[in-house]
Amino acid sequence: MDLALMVMYVVFNIFLALIAIPLILEKIKPNGLYGFRVRDTLADERVWYATNKHFGVRLLVISQCNVLASVVLYAVPGLSLDVYALACLGVFVVTFWIGFTQSWRYMKSIARK
Repeated sequence: MDLALMVMYVVFNIFLALIAIPLILEKIKPNGLYGFRVRDTLADERVWYATNKHFGVRLLVISQCNVLASVVLYAVPGLSLDVYALACLGVFVVTFWIGFTQSWRYMKSIARK
């Protein structure tokens, strides 16, 4: 299997973790390019910062899960490159969907208050 692909997945997820940190630290002001950008967050700064902090924590966990999955799956003997790539993609999609859904629900719960 190709080591370069595993390294690419790890680097991508480290980048994802680095993107999460300013969100967690509430350093990103409401904008149209970076963060959890939906109508409710863009309409209220309180909702923006709380939701993006919540989502940032999840992005950090998602990136850690994906780094771990990339390395562990790479070590599985006999795993083809296609299966490896699809498994890594599957882990990303599932973990991202969970994090996004949790943050969406969180946003809706604080936007009503």
